[in-house]
Amino acid sequence: IENFGAFVEVHVATSIEECERRDRKGLYKLAREGKIKEFTGISDPYDVPESPELKLETEDFEVDYCAQQVLLKLEQMGLVAA
Repeated sequence: IENFGAFVEVHVATSIEECERRDRKGLYKLAREGKIKEFTGISDPYDVPESPELKLETEDFEVDYCAQQVLLKLEQMGLVAA
């Protein structure tokens, strides 16, 4: 993709609650306890992308489906062969 000079923004949309549920390292807990400063979504703002090429609602779909959607988008954009 870099050969084409393309930048493709994919918004992996997930609620903060789901991010915390999936957090295997306990980083969200540490951030809520103030042990990690400037943690995005907790003590630092999270900015939703304004116009991503693709938005994936990860709470609604499995990882394989989301990965397939990324590949389909790249194909549609002519960045990878079908």
